[in-house]
Amino acid sequence: MPSFDIISELDRHEVSNAIDQASKEINTRFDFKGTQSSLELTDEKLIMVSESTFQLQQMFSVVVSKLSRRGVDVACLDVGEAKGSGKLMRQEITLKQGLDSPLAKQIVKLIKDKKLKVQAAIHGDKVKVTGKKRDDLQEVIHMLKEEKLSMPLQYDNFRE
Repeated sequence: MPSFDIISELDRHEVSNAIDQASKEINTRFDFKGTQSSLELTDEKLIMVSESTFQLQQMFSVVVSKLSRRGVDVACLDVGEAKGSGKLMRQEITLKQGLDSPLAKQIVKLIKDKKLKVQAAIHGDKVKVTGKKRDDLQEVIHMLKEEKLSMPLQYDNFRE
């Protein structure tokens, strides 16, 4: 029986490369000369530090451009508020990946509402879709691409 998985993952290597490129650009830009601006990437977060909120906004636009050039969907970024401590401003950006429970339930509900001849089941942080015909599975993929969901989706593990 044909099946595939619906997942939402980030390519960590591409994210790391994009942050490195953004950091290099910020270090060479004239409007950041003499400031204590930096980018730090941890497992789940990107931490931006600078002297003003305007500079944080400029840093964010550089990061977004570098991520989108590398094919990383910026919809997976959850931007936190800028917080000040002393003379530096700090902003955290959470990198979201994996389907959370409400989104997985929404995907299953969308599939069931279309009344296609497929079954959808939640398995951890992914949704497994099975059906008798490959065309039905491709119709599910097409339908989900047209929907405006809060996370970017990838379709993995397509099996006959």
